[in-house]
Amino acid sequence: MRPILLGICAAFFFAFTFVLNRAMELSGGSWIWSASLRYIFMVPPLLLIVAWRKGLLSLFREMKKELHNWLLWSFIGFVLFYAPLCFASAYGPGWLIAGTWQITIISGSLLVPLFYETIQTEHGLIRVRGQIPYKGLAMSFIILIGIAIMQLEHATKLSVKDAMLCVIPILIASFAYPLGNRKMMEVCNGQLDAYQRVLGMTIASLPFWFLLSLFGLFTVGLPSKGQVVQSGLVAIFSGVFATVLFFAATDLVKGNMKKLGAVEATQSLEVLFSAAGEVIVLSAPLPSAASLTGMLLVIIGMVLHSRISVKTENMKSETASA
Repeated sequence: MRPILLGICAAFFFAFTFVLNRAMELSGGSWIWSASLRYIFMVPPLLLIVAWRKGLLSLFREMKKELHNWLLWSFIGFVLFYAPLCFASAYGPGWLIAGTWQITIISGSLLVPLFYETIQTEHGLIRVRGQIPYKGLAMSFIILIGIAIMQLEHATKLSVKDAMLCVIPILIASFAYPLGNRKMMEVCNGQLDAYQRVLGMTIASLPFWFLLSLFGLFTVGLPSKGQVVQSGLVAIFSGVFATVLFFAATDLVKGNMKKLGAVEATQSLEVLFSAAGEVIVLSAPLPSAASLTGMLLVIIGMVLHSRISVKTENMKSETASA
């Protein structure tokens, strides 16, 4: 239950990303600065937290061992995740981006065969290649239907090109985030806590963010003061609070792909949090009845996915102990 609660708290703070990114886009800010400033601003608070917890030396020691893996999976897990999300914010409201983002639940399930999980047998603990959780995946398609309903209504107001510029970047991000996160858990192998892992991945991704910033400087100029402030808020609420909570939740269930999928499913609540945030903060109109129906299906799919994952794991444990 604790990993699920941590996942829900992470979803609340992650919603700030979609609301504030939309606010920056509406005020004329570039997605380039929305993406790069978040991770640049994340470094100082994370450094202070990890230093206070006396974890800097062990973090740098672990990063030195496999620097190439840190650079690779941080690029995939952070850069290929967040830059496309910020790009997509130019083509849809925050609640729509958050809703479409929930396809990551399906993406995460499809990635399971790339990893090994630890199971208990009569001969002790063994590591086996993960298998796609088909029952959970079936529940995930309810989420996909909800996303389709939201996107179809939105697409009627956009050209096919703009609709694709909203969907395709999110699809890329939906695979990149769970892949980078899970691979870094394998690399760390329990040697680092969530704070250290987030800081390490942030530092490892900085070269890419600096390059993107240079590109932004020569193409769109410097960011406005408002965008700098809002990016700082995203860095604290989403980059630090949400990411650490989510990584802590996934750390609690590492090695168990079904429970990991259930934790990742809690992120569908970002849809409701984002919709409420846009109405309150941006005075945006309430989503239409069709969009609300889509949101409801996303939430129902998340709940069913979690229940199936937990039920399957309980049956698996009973079989192993029999």
